Order: sequence, then structure tokens, then C-alpha cells
Amino acid sequence: MRSRSEIKQALRQQWLETPSWAYGNTGTRFKVFKNPGAARDPYEKIDDAALVNRLTGVAPSVALHIPWDKVDDYGKLAKHAADAGLRIGAINPNVFQEDEYRLGSVCNPDPTIRRKATDHLLECVEIAEATGSPAVSLWFADGTNYPGQDDIKARQDRLAEALGAVYAALPAGIGMLLEYKLFEPSFYTMDVPDWGTSLVQCLALGEKANVLVDTGHHAPGTNIEFIVACLLRLGRLGGFHFNSRFYADDDLLVGAADPYQLFRILLEIVTVDAHLQGSGVAFMLDQCHNIEEKVPAEIRSVMNVQEATAKALLVDLDALMAAQAGGDVLGANSVLVDAFSTDVRPLLAEMREDMGLDPDPLGAYARSGHGERVRTQRSVGGAVGWGN
Repeated sequence: MRSRSEIKQALRQQWLETPSWAYGNTGTRFKVFKNPGAARDPYEKIDDAALVNRLTGVAPSVALHIPWDKVDDYGKLAKHAADAGLRIGAINPNVFQEDEYRLGSVCNPDPTIRRKATDHLLECVEIAEATGSPAVSLWFADGTNYPGQDDIKARQDRLAEALGAVYAALPAGIGMLLEYKLFEPSFYTMDVPDWGTSLVQCLALGEKANVLVDTGHHAPGTNIEFIVACLLRLGRLGGFHFNSRFYADDDLLVGAADPYQLFRILLEIVTVDAHLQGSGVAFMLDQCHNIEEKVPAEIRSVMNVQEATAKALLVDLDALMAAQAGGDVLGANSVLVDAFSTDVRPLLAEMREDMGLDPDPLGAYARSGHGERVRTQRSVGGAVGWGN
């Protein structure tokens, strides 16, 4: 069983990436409510992400979404991040918001549209290189709504062709993450609907392409930790987009819907030390805060992951393996339940104090006056929003 000091040491090394789009006016597909003080450009998004990192100590990178975060000088943007104590994380192309993509992007039956989409993906590889990003993270809204609408096998071939072009263009040190989603916006077929489809495409490409698991992109009741365990076993888990959902859309705070599920997922992670930096697994929040204030929502999300990780690290693995080997079903389950039921907040507060941080990040944010300041400072000019 890990000691208290070992658990705190592991938690201090945690690296949780926050998304730039969490800090602008983004929300659901139906309505985006304007949030006074929301970031107006990519530089202000980075400033907000840097504040989250200063208050939590474990969020030192920020992911970008292109063209939402498009700028003239990416070197300047990366320097701004570095000056704020951050690095640029994954680069996320957008091939789902333009009218041409009504029937898909890289899987579209029109080769001209496929070429446009692929060129954008290649542009994002260049941006990744210019910003020092470690990965290009791909998600496709491609799919069909009706039987017979398009040739399913042909669409997989088109997908493979585009992915192959991107993979061939990856410089040294930059990987590819391929995300999947069960449904939405397409309702008959999605071209990358599950981890198996993503894995098959990644295996055909090479070791720099790996599966990205979004915790909200599954059918209700899906055993996500089983997927995580299988991908870890194969060495093909590239990373996570952490969030929550109740019925469909997936942009709620991570751990909000089912904290026990988040704990179970992270248990699979910590049992093979994949939570440690250098493991090759990227941990990112993918959330769009529509009715809640942006920065404290990200802080709460980071804290939720920290708490679930701490509980996973508390699991007595020796006792668990002994119970499993002896066929003690209830005993094995009790080991997990006992760890999950432990209040880890005092341990995390102690760890933060050890790091020179306020033990209460949300309280520290409230006392900082940041919300009031940005509501005044950013009152001139529109905040960046969904699609900007």
C-alpha cells in the first residue's frame, strides 16, 4: 500500500491540460449564454489557463482549437504561454463547422472537400510544430443519417487516406490522437464511432498514432474502464478528454455525473503508473461551460480529477490482488469501496500547502478578485464564442 508521502508525490507530478475553448463563450449546440469576463482572444484564454495552473499547480498546458485560436504569429502565442508559465498542448483541428462539411470532411464523397479538410489537418501539424505542441488531436463529425446515404466501406478508406497523409507529415516528437464518438451529429453511422474503429486506424498508421478516450462519448452503461484497461494493455492509450454527461451531450464538469466511474477509470491508470509524467498518456479536460463561470469551473474540474486520482492511489493493491487470487468477490470489491469512501480533501490540502499553494483553490480564486477585474477589463469588445 502506498504511503501518504508517496501519494502526495504522485499527485504533485500530475499534469492536467485545460482547453482554450473552456475560457470563451462556448456551450451547447442550442444556445451559448454570454459570460461577462469571458476571454476575448487566444491570449486572454492563455491568461485564464495560467491562473488555473497557479492556483492548482497541476495544469501547466493549454490545448488550442484551430481556427478558433488562429493567430498571425504562433511563435508569439507560444512565448506568451511560456511567459505565463504554460506550454501549448494538443492542437485540435476543426473540420465540422463549415457548410461544405454537411456530408462530412475527410470522408465526404466530394474529393475537393476532402482535400480542403486534409489541408486544414496538415496546417494544424505545422501549427503544432510552431508552438512546440506534443500532439495533434483529431475528432471528426463525419457520418451519415440514413441507410444508403453513402458507402460505409468507402468512407473508412477515405478516412484512412487522410489520416495517412497527416501521419506522414508528423515531425519528430509530435504524435497523433484519434478520438471517437458514438453518435452526434450523425445518427445512423459515425465514421469513428468507437475505440475499436479508432484503434484499427491507429494500428495501420504506426506507433505515433493512438486512441483518445472522451469519457462522454459512449453509450449509457458502457464500461469505460474496461476500454482503458484494454488500450493500456496494448500500449495504445494516447490520452483522455475528461468530462461528464447524463444523457447525451458531454460538456459537463468531469466527475459530476458519476464520480465512482472516474475513480474506476483512474484506478486502471495508476495500477500501471500511467498517471506519471513520461507515461505517454495525455490527460486533458474537454468541457464547455455554458451557465457556470469559466475559470472556477476549470478549477473545480481539476480538483475533481485530483480527488479521484488520490482515491485510486489509496487502493491497497496487495490486498486487492490477494482477494482476487483467493476468489474473495466481496473482499476485492470492498478494497475499492473503502478507498473511494475515504475523504482525501485533507490530504490534497496538505499537498497544496507543501507546494506553496493555497489549500483551497476555489477559495483562493474567489479572494483573488479575478472575476470582478475581468468583467470590467473585458467589457469592451466581444468575447470569443462558439465558432469564432
